Amino acid sequence: MIALVQKVQRGSVEVNGDIVGAIEQGFVVLVGACNNDEPADALKLADKVHGLRVFEDSDGKMNLSLSDVGGCVLAISQFTLCADTSRGRRPSFDNALAPEPAQQLFTAFVELLRAKGIHVETGIFGAKMLVRIENDGPVTLWLDSKMKREK
Repeated sequence: MIALVQKVQRGSVEVNGDIVGAIEQGFVVLVGACNNDEPADALKLADKVHGLRVFEDSDGKMNLSLSDVGGCVLAISQFTLCADTSRGRRPSFDNALAPEPAQQLFTAFVELLRAKGIHVETGIFGAKMLVRIENDGPVTLWLDSKMKREK
């Protein structure tokens, strides 16, 4: 799974003119479920998002997590994160997981964050959404559950 995490002062998502999710301080997390992703990937991403220390402490250092600052998450499913743009000008979305299993993994990611005590708002899976993001910092991080750190 892939997540694009943006530290925000506020974020919201609108579907058909109605706001269906909104947060103040926290993260807007765009989440893509790709082929070969499984529940362990949702757990790995949820743990990473929960533990990211990118909020400033009293010394101005990025040292605090979502829980430390009482932050929230606005999670948006976004299959386009799985795009292959290596050839031509039109992205291929063959690497994106089929809708039903993708929705299951997205829901698992959201529920895992909620189980950690994080307030999570979402968009509507599969809907055309208008997402408003007020990036703070700006701080934007790319997380990939399959990426291994080299030693």
